[in-house]
Amino acid sequence: MTIARALAYRPLSDTLGEVETPPWRERLRAEDELLEQLDARVEQARRRRAEALKEGAAELGSVYALAKQLGLSWTAVAHAIKKYTTA
Repeated sequence: MTIARALAYRPLSDTLGEVETPPWRERLRAEDELLEQLDARVEQARRRRAEALKEGAAELGSVYALAKQLGLSWTAVAHAIKKYTTA
């Protein structure tokens, strides 16, 4: 998956400093597309993070031990594992 680049602004003339701003509908559509792509990437990152947390809990013997080592609450760790490692 690739993230779309922001809209490029086209110069109105050869002089520096003048740019044409795309119509608001075009800018809005591009930003909405970018937000959808970012949401998908964040979801993927959360799932990968939860898998790593799950492996850490297995290695250390418990969610509590993992949370203590990471300086997080055990409920937050358990919630992340449960929410993002199940279908």
